Amino acid sequence: SVMDMRTPATLSATLARPAMPTERLPFTIRRVETEDSLKKAVALRHAAYARHVPDFARSLALPEACDYDEDTVVLLAESKLDGTALGTARIRTNVHHPLHIEESVVLPHWLQGRSLGEVERLGVTEGRIGHVVKVALVKAFFDYFEKTGIEFAVIAGRAPIDRQYEQLMFSDVFGEKEMVPLVHTGNIPHRVMAFEIATGEARWQAANHPMLKFFRHTHHPDIDVGVAPRRLVATPAGARSPMLAEFAQMASC
Repeated sequence: SVMDMRTPATLSATLARPAMPTERLPFTIRRVETEDSLKKAVALRHAAYARHVPDFARSLALPEACDYDEDTVVLLAESKLDGTALGTARIRTNVHHPLHIEESVVLPHWLQGRSLGEVERLGVTEGRIGHVVKVALVKAFFDYFEKTGIEFAVIAGRAPIDRQYEQLMFSDVFGEKEMVPLVHTGNIPHRVMAFEIATGEARWQAANHPMLKFFRHTHHPDIDVGVAPRRLVATPAGARSPMLAEFAQMASC
């Protein structure tokens, strides 16, 4: 037999680690890198918001200027069957700019000076597949934050969407269940919440969280957000929509 050249310690660790099962999904999740993909994401975003906040959704019919920013990643879930857009979300970090939430509130000291990632513009298609896509998008942004060294995920959710983040073990940034009117959401009250990435798996494990297996113990090759900095190729400035008011919330089916 061929001699195994790994050190005893490495070999022991390899043998002790159970193989992670692989699960295929009926859709892919990738970061948007072309104008056509961005248009698909924006159309889905607009449709999802129109179901819940139709007045605000009218401002989301075109790409927003921040969709092109260097510290922005737009995710797009597409059906393997026919390429239909099934879900989208936008990730922004505070590497180059303050978070959109910070336009309206001053974050507490325990979030000051930390690397933060904000999830916004999350929307999915209607029906059962939309729920599965939403869960997969959550895994995608957690994976992205972990791989890029983000310390805390920060979100703002209107009721009843805030309860979904509570179930994921996000914590209130301000008072318990406190709703804060955000200027960039048209003063709609939102619950600002945060999640410490480094302790996430341990907290899910301690709580015997129902999504632990999906999030941490299953390999999903169809979810691939990448980690290399990439910049979306923008259309000429005149063809883009102006910077619009930000609305950091999750659109739910």
